[in-house]
Order: sequence, then C-alpha cells, then structure tokens
Amino acid sequence: QETMFHDGRDTTLETQVIGPLVSQEEMANPSIGYVIAKIASLADYDGLFEAAFGGGATVERIGRAIASWERSLLAGESAFDRWRYGGRRDALTEKQRHGHELFSGKAGCAACHLIGDDHALFTDHEFHDTGLGFRAEAMSRQSGSVSVEIAPGVFTAIDRAVVESVGEPRQADLGRYEVSHEPRDLWRFKTPSLRNAALTGPYMHDGSISSLEEVVRFYNAGGVPHEGLDPLIRPLGLSDDEVSALVAFIEALTAGNIADLSADARSAQVGNWSGRGGGLMDPTTYPQQD
Repeated sequence: QETMFHDGRDTTLETQVIGPLVSQEEMANPSIGYVIAKIASLADYDGLFEAAFGGGATVERIGRAIASWERSLLAGESAFDRWRYGGRRDALTEKQRHGHELFSGKAGCAACHLIGDDHALFTDHEFHDTGLGFRAEAMSRQSGSVSVEIAPGVFTAIDRAVVESVGEPRQADLGRYEVSHEPRDLWRFKTPSLRNAALTGPYMHDGSISSLEEVVRFYNAGGVPHEGLDPLIRPLGLSDDEVSALVAFIEALTAGNIADLSADARSAQVGNWSGRGGGLMDPTTYPQQD
C-alpha cells in the first residue's frame, strides 16, 4: 500500500502505528510518551528492544517493530492467484470465471481495483467519492425518526433526538479532504484492496454495508448520486445472476494460508506472560486459543 487509513493520512507502516496507540476511539493512551514508559516498565519486554534494535523502546523502534511484524502477514495464493498467475485453469469455477469477466468488463470494477500482468493488489491507490460520505452528512441533518437495527435484520424507527442523546456527537467524515483541505477531495475515500474481502465485513469505509452482495448491489444502483459523485460510479445494469457471479469472484480472492496466519496469531498468550515471573516461554508450548 502507498498510503494508510481510508483518507491516506499516513504514508508508512512505521508511522501508521502511532495513531491507534493514542486515538481515543482505539487504544486511548494519553500520549506516546506514556506508551514508551509503560513498555519500559513491563518485565515482558526486558531486553527485547535492546536485542532487536540495540536500545530501549522509542517511538521509532516501536514503529519499526510493529511494521516488521505486519509485513510478515502475507495472505496470498488465493484461487484467483493460482488461476491467473499459476496457470491453473481449474482453480476457478465457471461462475467465478464469469465474475472475473464482469469485474474486468461490464461492471467496471477493475478501473479502480486494478489487476496487473504479474500481480494484483486490487487498488489504484487513489481516492473516490461513491456518495456514502455525502449521504451520511445529509442524513445527519435530517429531523424526525431514523431506522435503527436492534437485532440482526430487525429495524425499528426511533426519534433522531433519542438516538443522539445516548451517543457521542457525530464526527465529521470528510474523507481525503481532512488531509488535503482541497474542496475536490470532499467525501473521497481510498480504494481498498479486495484481497480477503470475504473475511472483512462489514464493508465500505464506514462499515455501513453488511455483505458483499449488498456492496455489489450498491454499485449496481450507481452509488449515491450527487454533484461530486466519481464519474466511474454509474448504474451497471447487472442481473441477479451477474451480481452473484461477481460475489463468487471476490470470494475467490481469499488467501490459502488464512488458517495458518490465524493459528500463528494465537500461538502466544496476550501479553506474552508465562505465569512464571513474567518472562517469555517457548511459543510452541502455549495452548491454542479459540
């Protein structure tokens, strides 16, 4: 990836690390200095930064440590890869191959979710306005009732004032504009990779769409029409069978090593605490966790 976050506000993994550590919506540490002091006080980390980087924890070394691990999380060798780059004609089903034809042709997905001759990250690294940010802003200004999902698939109408009384004030969701401050970037969000998308719902930058089928239908309908809508977003005229084929193709982008990555991530107890003085144990002796 060339940039990080939906608005592209960070350009490296090393610097991206800092935001979640101090964000009030995420880990909510009061400062990065607090994080450094906390790490220095924990026996779990005794000698580890020194061994890896020649010195104790610093902002730079924390970023390097986490980024180095993140770069090891390679999830490839999907059915699509075996078919497209491995020469395995039988790796995709007929339905998935039809989905690929639609993806690259009639549906126009590949205009933003690029497929190269020798690799495919499924993003153009650019920012586009699909109308979702515009719609959310418009809805926030409406009075009356709003539809609230109170159980999976169960919605009820609740007065907007009641909803707003029990939640935090709505944060601005302006997309790339928050980084560039250029009016043309209002409500433009980064094109995400589609690799492993079948595993990463809910979808869109705000998690407002719950399934891949709904995502395809959103684009099939032409997004949310408004003055700033990206010209690539348009009604597609896909049939139900074509929508289903596109979803099947996206499902074929799921990596073949997901189970191994998941098992590796769960091979050490949270905090790396052994129960024997706080030191590290051989990770192969840890019990697997669900």
